[in-house]
Order: sequence, then C-alpha cells, then structure tokens
Amino acid sequence: MNEKSKEHGQSPVSAAEAEDGIGVGIGEVINASGHKQELDRNFSLLSICAVGICTGNTWAALGGSIVVAIYNGGPPGVIYEFIAVSCFYWLIAACIAELASAIPSSAGVYHWASITAGPKYGRAVGWFAGWWNYFAWIFGSASMSAIIANQIISMWGLFHPDYTSQRWHVFVTYLIVTWMCCATVLFANRALPAISNLGLFFIIAGVTITILVCAIMPSTTGSGHASTAFVWRDWSNQTGYTSDGFVFLAGMLNGAYAVGTPDCVSHLAEEIPRPRTNIPKAIAAQMVVGLFTAFFYLIALFYSINNMDAVLGNPYTFPLAEVYLQATNTRGGSFGLLIVIFCPTVCTCIGTYITSGRMLWTLARDNATPFSTSLARISATHKNPFNATLACGCVCTVLGCIYVGSSTAFNAFVGSFVVLSTLSYLAAILPHLLSRRGYVVPGPFYMPPAVAYTVLGVSCAYIVVFVVVYCFPYALPVSAVSMNYSCLITGGLTSFVAVGWFWKSGRGYVGPQALVEEQREVEAVSGEKY
Repeated sequence: MNEKSKEHGQSPVSAAEAEDGIGVGIGEVINASGHKQELDRNFSLLSICAVGICTGNTWAALGGSIVVAIYNGGPPGVIYEFIAVSCFYWLIAACIAELASAIPSSAGVYHWASITAGPKYGRAVGWFAGWWNYFAWIFGSASMSAIIANQIISMWGLFHPDYTSQRWHVFVTYLIVTWMCCATVLFANRALPAISNLGLFFIIAGVTITILVCAIMPSTTGSGHASTAFVWRDWSNQTGYTSDGFVFLAGMLNGAYAVGTPDCVSHLAEEIPRPRTNIPKAIAAQMVVGLFTAFFYLIALFYSINNMDAVLGNPYTFPLAEVYLQATNTRGGSFGLLIVIFCPTVCTCIGTYITSGRMLWTLARDNATPFSTSLARISATHKNPFNATLACGCVCTVLGCIYVGSSTAFNAFVGSFVVLSTLSYLAAILPHLLSRRGYVVPGPFYMPPAVAYTVLGVSCAYIVVFVVVYCFPYALPVSAVSMNYSCLITGGLTSFVAVGWFWKSGRGYVGPQALVEEQREVEAVSGEKY
C-alpha cells in the first residue's frame, strides 16, 4: 500500500473491486489506474465496441487512400497488402488486449510501458510511449478532419465541373469540421455512447449499401465490371522501385493506416464497467469488423472500376468521387455514395478527438505536460477532460494553418501517424517480452506462455522492421514534394520529447502508478521496489 493510503488507514481492495471503482479511501474512489475515479462510467460493452469500430472505420480509411495505395501493385497489391498487414495488427491487438486486461487504465500504452519496463527504466520508457501515442492521435485527428474537408469539397465539385479547389477552401472546411467534432466531445459527453452507436449503424449500413451498389450498378448502367485478372492477378508497380517485394512491403503502409488503431478503446477504460474483460472484447470486435468490412468493400470497389487512368488522374480532392462515378455512371449516384462514407467518417473524427483528449489528460494528471494542473482538470459541468480536449482542438487548428502554407508540410505531420503509434506500442510490448511478462499481474485475458511469446516476438519484429520500411520515399525519383518525411517528424518530435524528459525528470516526475496489488506482487517476485 502506498504511503498516502497508510496515512489515512485505507484498506487494500481486490483488483476486481478496484476496476469498478469500489476501492474507497477518505472521500475517494481509486480506479485500476491507481488514480481517483473522476469520470462517469457512461459506456456499455456495445457502445465501447462501437467507439472502437467507428474510430477504426477501416473500410472508409482504406477508401480514402485508395489512389495512393493503387500505385503499390494495383488492385491485387492493395488487397493482399491489406490482408498481410491485418495479420500483424491482429497480433499487436492481442498484445494490447492482454495489457489492457491486466492494467485497465485510460493512459493505455503510457501506463503499460511504465510498468513493463520495470522500476529502473519504466518511467523513461513510459514517458516516450505516452508522448509518441499522443502525437500519433493528434495527427490522426488532423488527418480525419482533412479527409472530411476533402470529401465535402469533392461533393461540391461533382456538380460544378468548372470548379477549381483552392487550398484555403479546404482549410476553412477543415476548421468547421474540426470544431464541430471537437465541440461534440466537449459538450455532449453523455451523448457520446449514443453517437458511437449511431456511427456503428452508419458503418455497417454504409459498407453494405456501397458493396451492393458497386456490385450491381456497373452491369445495369452498361459500363460493366472490371475483369477478375484486374482485381486479383494483374500486378502493377508504378512506384519507380525495381523490387516488387519491397513495393509490396511499402504498400502495407496504407493498410496499416486503416487498421492501426487497436489501442483506441483502451483510453476509455475508466469510463466503462468491468474494463478488464470488456476492453479485450471491444478490441476483438474492432479488429474483426474492420477486417471483414474492408475486405469485401475493396473487392466490390475494384470490380466497379472501368477506367483506371481516369481514377489516377481524377480532378477531385477526394479520389473516391471518380470511382463512385464510374460505378454508378451518374453524379447523383456518386454523391449518394459519398454521403454514405461521409456520415461514418464524421463519427470517426469524433472518436479521434475522444481518444486524443483522453490521452493528453492522462499525461497531464501525472504532471507530464506543460500547464498540467489545468489540462488534468475534469470539468464539473461536462464530466470530461474539457481543457485537454480543447487543447487538442487548438493543436489541430495550428496544424490546419500549416496546410495553408504548405500541404507538403501538413502531410508530413499527419503521415507520421503509423510510425509514431507503432513505436508507442513497441515501447510497451518489447519490455513485456524481454521481462518475460514478469512485471504485470495477469488479467482475465492472458495468453498461454507458448502463444504469448510467439505473438509478442512477431509483433515486435514487425514493428522494428516496418518502422524503417514505412520511412522510405513513396516513389522514385524523389522530389521535395513526394519525399516521405515521417522519419524527420518522428525524430524531431522524439528529440523534443527527450528534452521534456530531462526537464521533468529532474523536477519530481513520478509517472503512472501500478495498482497496490500489482506493486506488491511484483516486488514479492522480483525483489525490486517501485
């Protein structure tokens, strides 16, 4: 038991009691993160699954990047690369689910890395994991706002052939989208479960409608379907790289962007009942629904393409407008399918602001941020981390201003999402493997040793290799505009985070705390004290 608990005579509680906020001190309820329970448990199992599925929104994310993805092998490359990267992310998701079941904390990888790395290195490793994860999610939020803005501009462009998109048009729309989604999270906390459930309906209904339309209409409009060889066999390398094997590996980046959010529901661990069992279930639901919806969506989408050159040279800021135009042969039909993908994407954007705001709040409550006292405050009126979420909206606004000056610079920031997020996962998973899971008290979801070490090992190997692969230029020859700046952004931010670590570590930074039971059991096994 920690010293404050001893002072007040607080009695120890079981992990099962603590996860539901039953460990009561003097006027306090201590949750599984070791902090005072401040958030209401508004979410049910269904709504937390809906948050994961909406925030992932795999089929829409793949559709939004479809033109970029096609360069890495054509339609067969996109499909097989997506299947391959999904297999790796299922393993990563299993690692995250095991840690979330053992330590159901809204801090997610930030908390887990602090524990799995042990008492000697945990605080430093956790610090980097937390900031990598936060930057990944804030860039993800900006990316989703930009995608929605481009969707809206493309809808307008469908009916105005003479319209030429200007960068400031996208920026103004970006700002409206950012603050509408951010305001939803700020002022409608109690409605978020219902909004997530609505988003789940949009995702399932939307992908079903889109698949049916793309499968049926090309034959009725006379445009016809693409050939089976075009969808499944005709490899097309348009990247400039001579090695098709490397092109396949590099092309997995697009799939990683779509499925690479298995930690999102873990940041709501303190807002649902029984998180030790419900978080792993929600992660599983997110991965299963994401895989199957995206897989069948890709098949239907590629069979509906009858002019690949038109798709690659489309005039729209959101290239799916041209694909849907070919599928339906009408501007009205294309507009309808864009609405179908627009609705769930808005719910996705709301989910990213939920996650990024919670992530910043968990860092602030451990005094790991500037202005931590303000950012760590839970609003008494809105019952949410209001200030932290507001700060995320402001950061995304600044990123939008960068877009006005240089779209290349903006894309450099948001394009580093995958590298930053996977590095944060590695910071939690690799120490867990190297310590042979010795610092974590098992939760309800706990893989058998033989399975666990294989899953952990393959996950770490994937991240180590592909963090390098995903930093290569997207195509050759390389220009200032086409360069992949992920390594520059990641390295620069990591240097910035390192400066913050040396500053905060010398001023009493402690980091997230394990449960009392976890500390005592680990100390009994390892003989090391936290």
